[in-house]
Amino acid sequence: MTDKSKASVRPTAPTPFELAMMLLSFFAVIIVLTMTFAKLDEETYRLLVYVDTSICVIFLINFTYGLLKARQKAYYFKHHWIDLVASIPAIEPLRFARLFQILRVIRLIRMTRSLLLPLLKQRRQATLASLMLAMVTILSFASVLILLVESGAEGANIQTAENAIWWSIVTISTVGYGDFYPVTSAGHIIGSIVIVCGVSFFGVISGYMASVFVAPEENERLDSHNQEIKTELEIALGRMEENQIKMMAEISSLKTQLDQQQSKN
Repeated sequence: MTDKSKASVRPTAPTPFELAMMLLSFFAVIIVLTMTFAKLDEETYRLLVYVDTSICVIFLINFTYGLLKARQKAYYFKHHWIDLVASIPAIEPLRFARLFQILRVIRLIRMTRSLLLPLLKQRRQATLASLMLAMVTILSFASVLILLVESGAEGANIQTAENAIWWSIVTISTVGYGDFYPVTSAGHIIGSIVIVCGVSFFGVISGYMASVFVAPEENERLDSHNQEIKTELEIALGRMEENQIKMMAEISSLKTQLDQQQSKN
C-alpha cells in the first residue's frame, strides 16, 4: 500500500462535538448504571430519567444533523446506526450501546498523533461543544445533589424531581424567582457553586456571541485592507514596468546614437 493510500484510510481527528458526545455517552452510561444497581428513592430515580432523556434528545439531534449533512446517507447510517440505537430513551439495555460510541472515539484519539491542534483550528465548534457539555453537566449535577440534600429536610420545599430541575435552571440563569430555595447548609453551598458557574457560563456565551458578530466585521476590514495593499502594489509594479520600458528605450536610443557616431568616424 502506498503512502497516498495509507493517508486516505487514516482516520481523521475527532471533532469537538464528537468528543462532547463521547463524554455525554460516558456520563449517560454512569446514569444508567446508577439507575440499575443503586438503591434510589422514587424522586431521584425520576430525576435521573429526566436527565437521561435530555441527553438522548441531544444524541438524536446530533444523529439527525449528521445524517442530513452527510453526502452519502446510506454510508453514514451504516456506520452510525449504533448512535441511533443508543439514543432511544427509556430502554435500559439499549442505553449500554453508548459504550460502542465511547470505544469508537477513544480509538480515533489513540490513532491521532495530535488532538490539541485540530481543536484549536475549530475554536467555534469547540466553544459550542464545551458550552453544551457544561450546561448538561451543571444542570444534571445541581439537580441531583440538591434533591439528595434537600429531600426529607425539615422545612424544605424542593421535594420532587421537577422542583429540583426548575431550581437548577433558575439558579444557573441567576434569575432567582424565590419559589424554590435550599434550606440546609449543604444546599446553600450547592446553590452558591451553581450561581458562580452560571455567571461564568453566561459570561462565556456573551463573549462568544460578541465574537460571532464582531468577527465578520474584522474579516471585512482585513479583506478591505489587504485589497488596498494589493492595489497599491499593482500600481507600484505598473509604474516600475513603465520606468523600465522608458529606461530600455533611452538605452536603445543612446546605443543607436553611439553607433551612428562610430560609423561617421
